[in-house]
Amino acid sequence: MKSIVLVGDGMADYSVPELGDLTPLQVADTPNMDFIAEHGRCGLAKTVPDFMPPGSDVANLSILGYDPAQYYSGRGPLEAASIGVALDKDDIAFRCNLITQRDGLIVDYSAGHISSEESRSLIDAVDSKLGANCKFHAGVSYRHLLVMKQGERAVCTPPHDVVGQPVNDVMPHGDGSNTLIDLIIASKAVLENHGINKRRRQDGKNTANLIWPWGQGKAPSMPSFKELYSVSGSVISAVDLLKGIGKYAGLDIIDVPGATGYLDTNFSGKAAYALDSLKMRDFVLVHVEAPDEAAHMGSIEAKIKAIEDFDKKVVGRMLDELGEYGDYRVLVLPDHYTPISVRTHTAEPVPFAIYSSAKKADGVDRFDEFAAKEGIFGFVEGYNLMRLLMDDKREL
Repeated sequence: MKSIVLVGDGMADYSVPELGDLTPLQVADTPNMDFIAEHGRCGLAKTVPDFMPPGSDVANLSILGYDPAQYYSGRGPLEAASIGVALDKDDIAFRCNLITQRDGLIVDYSAGHISSEESRSLIDAVDSKLGANCKFHAGVSYRHLLVMKQGERAVCTPPHDVVGQPVNDVMPHGDGSNTLIDLIIASKAVLENHGINKRRRQDGKNTANLIWPWGQGKAPSMPSFKELYSVSGSVISAVDLLKGIGKYAGLDIIDVPGATGYLDTNFSGKAAYALDSLKMRDFVLVHVEAPDEAAHMGSIEAKIKAIEDFDKKVVGRMLDELGEYGDYRVLVLPDHYTPISVRTHTAEPVPFAIYSSAKKADGVDRFDEFAAKEGIFGFVEGYNLMRLLMDDKREL
């Protein structure tokens, strides 16, 4: 039996007035996710515990069957694992964005989704000038890593939560924050007049003129996915934190050419590589970041397009070819809400649907935030989803 998880990051949303009080999921043309709902079984899953931040790290730990309350230590160490940075016992790893500040305001959490090639040169320059007592590591696009020996208990705000707000109002604070503030301030002098930013400014692009550390923690300790579910598997994502979760879970990480973590990602390639991975493994999780990025941008049209691309090029491609593998089951869901109206993550329970080639349906006829409530599973704690998927006979 092959088991597949398809995650459309941030697909879930609130009712949008411009869409006649429907959600992007309700408006989007999603025949393949609707097929899974209509011929499968549905419910709502609480992927984010009440006392934890609604990040993709917490939510995807839940989806993979790990209780975040027990295993989550921070986003930074997950991204460290993804890019091959080994952490010592006392190391604190921070996610470190390259952001755009203008006139004292945070105007772009991603510096215009700067390319990895450009950002590597910039983060290397920061490390050369500021890395005497810490270390900066290059990641993908605007997403990088800072490792140091302090700051674990500092309060750091994700930059995508504070776009438009004054930099000084949302600086790190609390125990250990002074060093972080000093690094942020010092990074401006390093970055502002770097040749890459001069060219970006001339081309009318947002400059990457400030670092922004957040999501810190120490390396977690967790059992392997195979220990928990007795199957080998893989993770496909362009996002470092998903790769990091996969590495800590002992899953194979499959890199797909053209997978960007953005709206232009290689949707079809992710499905093709997932199908190929199932020839040797019994489990695969495919994660697509595009709907979440569109919601952070506040673009209704882009979010609908990203959802439709996910449905057609990932879900549809998988359904078309999975019959060649014998019996299989597919779980489709967003990891969390990313409502257009707030442009950041929220913690409401997300809709999910599980289709099994060997199981009857429950009568729900489409996949969206409201229809899933009527499914047979009702309400499920997020970390129990994997038990439902992996043990087709179990009812919670």
